[in-house]
Amino acid sequence: MRKLFTTALALFTLLCLSTVAFAAAPIKIGALFAVTGPASFLGEPERNTAQMVVDEINKAGGVKGRKIELITYDTGGDATKAVQLANKLVKNDNVVAIIGPSTTGDSMAIIPVVEKAGIPLISCAAGSKITEPVKKWVFKTAQNDGLAVARIYEQLKKEKKTKVAILTVSDGFGSSGREQLKAQAKVHGIQIISDDTYGPKDTDMTAQLAKIRGSQAQAVICWGTNPGPAVVARNAKQLGLKIPLYMSHGVSSKKFIELAGDSAEGIRLPSGKVLVADLLPKTDRQKGSLLAFIKDYQNHYKAEGDHFGGHAWDAVMLLKGAIERGGDTPAGIRNALEATRNFAGIGGVFNFSPRDHAGLTKDAFTLVEVRKKDWVLVK
Repeated sequence: MRKLFTTALALFTLLCLSTVAFAAAPIKIGALFAVTGPASFLGEPERNTAQMVVDEINKAGGVKGRKIELITYDTGGDATKAVQLANKLVKNDNVVAIIGPSTTGDSMAIIPVVEKAGIPLISCAAGSKITEPVKKWVFKTAQNDGLAVARIYEQLKKEKKTKVAILTVSDGFGSSGREQLKAQAKVHGIQIISDDTYGPKDTDMTAQLAKIRGSQAQAVICWGTNPGPAVVARNAKQLGLKIPLYMSHGVSSKKFIELAGDSAEGIRLPSGKVLVADLLPKTDRQKGSLLAFIKDYQNHYKAEGDHFGGHAWDAVMLLKGAIERGGDTPAGIRNALEATRNFAGIGGVFNFSPRDHAGLTKDAFTLVEVRKKDWVLVK
């Protein structure tokens, strides 16, 4: 009888401890992703990844014994809706931090909201202007488009190609990329001899590409997110354009290859290392995290973990570390984020500071090329 009582008491104590672990109120984190709409190829893997990581954190006991509650809303890639939802997260849901949005336009739109409210934001979008100049409450995980431009220009210079044509989408991401392409050209000895744009919903870029074909351009750089770049790839092949075609990191997933089909062959772009994780040397600091993320995502969603889901993985894990070090108040989280050093994530090795809320260098990028409907490293 005594043994039975002891066993029952032990089980009761264990149950009580389990309950106590999450007895305190959960730590509420907001998430804004473009799960539907044209940018869903960004938002869906981001939403999936964020939930996957939060579930795993909670399964392991939460953060300092407290559960993380992820409150996710779909912006549909609409900046006006993003602002409404950001206000909802701040005023109604009482979140202590927000991750996302998926796009540069949505991110820029909600910056005034989080800055006024004093809520840390970790954007998953790439535009350099999200964190340049530095905003007190705003950080990001996607590699800056300025770093992507530098990686492309360095490769062109290596191949002695100095005359380029740029074709950028007329949205927040495209305009930010265009600014960087123009600003860095002279520094890298690059001459932009054609500067054209296309609309986010355009379905034919033949006119712009025909103009480029008749120029002295030695390479084309297209800056945009799906589906536009895939249209550019197909139109370029239809026109028989022979010069190299570079894309931005805005299409660094298998989705681009699916959309562009055979026209993707030979296209190059700068990307986070997750696309080629298995090809990285064992000495690469990110390789362990990258392979674990890819396997984890595959197990959960029966699909490949990609560059974009990686932005959300980094955002959640950076928040976890910040809460562990700085507490669960918005100010404590912000201060701890800004003090983050040497965090080896999916997008790169992050080092935030009061002067840098993007935290990455050009080493976060590798140059990849499409070969036989897959990504390979450009040597």
